[in-house]
Amino acid sequence: MNLHRLLKQRETDNKPLRLALIGIGKFSAMLLSQAQRTPGIRLIAVADRDASRARSALTRCGWPAQTLGASTIHEALKHGKVFCCDDPLQVIADPDVEIVIDASTLAAEGIAHTLWCCEYRKDIIMVNLAADALAGPLLARRAREAGIVYSLAYGDQPALICEMVDWARACGFEIMAAGKGTKYLPEFHTSTPDTVWPYYGFTDEMVAAGDFDARLFNSFLDGTKSALEMASVANATGLTPAPQGLFYPPCGVDDLARVLRPREHGGILHHRGQVEVVSSLERDGRSVFRDLRWGVFVTLAADSDFVRSSFRDFGLVTDPSGNYAAMYRPYHLMGMELGMSVASIGLRREPTGMPTAWHADVIATAKRDMAAGEVLDGAGGYSVYGRLVPARISTDDAYLPIGLAEGAVLKHAVRQSQPIRTLDVSYDEETLAARLRREMEQAFA
Repeated sequence: MNLHRLLKQRETDNKPLRLALIGIGKFSAMLLSQAQRTPGIRLIAVADRDASRARSALTRCGWPAQTLGASTIHEALKHGKVFCCDDPLQVIADPDVEIVIDASTLAAEGIAHTLWCCEYRKDIIMVNLAADALAGPLLARRAREAGIVYSLAYGDQPALICEMVDWARACGFEIMAAGKGTKYLPEFHTSTPDTVWPYYGFTDEMVAAGDFDARLFNSFLDGTKSALEMASVANATGLTPAPQGLFYPPCGVDDLARVLRPREHGGILHHRGQVEVVSSLERDGRSVFRDLRWGVFVTLAADSDFVRSSFRDFGLVTDPSGNYAAMYRPYHLMGMELGMSVASIGLRREPTGMPTAWHADVIATAKRDMAAGEVLDGAGGYSVYGRLVPARISTDDAYLPIGLAEGAVLKHAVRQSQPIRTLDVSYDEETLAARLRREMEQAFA
């Protein structure tokens, strides 16, 4: 609870934490809006495939024009400017950069960036959950061996869930479930980039005015993002998914304790200590009362009459028995909250969530019937979505991770909703991502 004071001291001492950002999108824009007004932090470099896009994002987020003309990272640091380029390695390798924020979107990109951070001894905040879900436990181990910090991004829901789990455990509570809310209906699994915007209620004008990528936002809607997020939570906390994956029960905040309790006590949980996502929509499309679409939660068990009475006395909403209660946070602000990760890493050497074991995986699942010879297009696309499963099931059945689906060619026909196995496809098994994935399976399975 002293991070702001410590950051102000860094500012006073003229020793700010020096940041580089990779990848421009909605999360990055929200970070940019706050980074210029947070004491003790200096964003000195931004890399994106299109450097002009980086400059445009900075301008849109309120950075003065005179801060955007740096020709080198050192000039940016010396004169309070930001250096923009299209080369992630250039900013990672620069000696003036201390902490790298990886907001790229492809698993292969995030893996490469992490390994470069290990090589050049730069702490990394991993916004790229595709990379974290595909090989996060191994990447975190590599980072630890290199003497750097690998961290989930505070402000994104996985890190906030990890914080709530840590709070509950540090207070001695047994966790029944932990997770987040989202907008979900079963039909969303077949959504494509062509159909995504009406589901969000976005007009063409709204899309044109913001950092809205159709494929990325479709991955939020079709279940892939929720699966990736819950895999990250599971691998960082030791909580685990049900064998069937996520149930997405319709549930508002007043019903969390009732719904997210064990089945034998009237809830939906397969086991105690489960990751789960609740839907803000009833299955008929009606809005859930007091939904948690933007928030995160934990449900807790009472182990004594005293704890049960305390839940009641302090106003917690419990299940009818009083044995289970919920704590929740209704909102998250993505990149606007990332300063918490920056400060925790830079000042305390503590990640805000980090994978420590391999408990959950995200597997490619067919959105439609497909014929032999079709090329898969990966997360948020037209052919597959990501489904959460326990890691053991993924390895036992040799399922194809969603992070390796891009460009894979089907060897034979598959049916809609069918999980795709590695034997069902041909793909380049010698890419960096594929090799790191095999190494992780061997190390953590």
